[in-house]
Amino acid sequence: MSDVWTAVVVVGAGTIALKAAGPVLLGGATLPARLGGLVEALAPAVLAALVVTQAVAGDRELILDERLVGLAAAAVAVWLRAPILVTVALAALVTAALRAL
Repeated sequence: MSDVWTAVVVVGAGTIALKAAGPVLLGGATLPARLGGLVEALAPAVLAALVVTQAVAGDRELILDERLVGLAAAAVAVWLRAPILVTVALAALVTAALRAL
């Protein structure tokens, strides 16, 4: 097995162990309401940060190009409560159309 596959297996096993640790350690315990609210808000915040980073990040610089317009189109679609598939397709279509121009 190569070093790359060894790293993949080790990282995969570590991920499984970390994901299993919560239910095993907490068991049937419920989180306090304040902490539960924080956990619920954490995933969308991290996802938004990743999307924005991918949309405007360059090599140590801010890049404003077609991706940002596609992201804005997706934000409008989300605001109008469009289905996720329509939102992704709209963002891709807007970005591709602007790149074609």
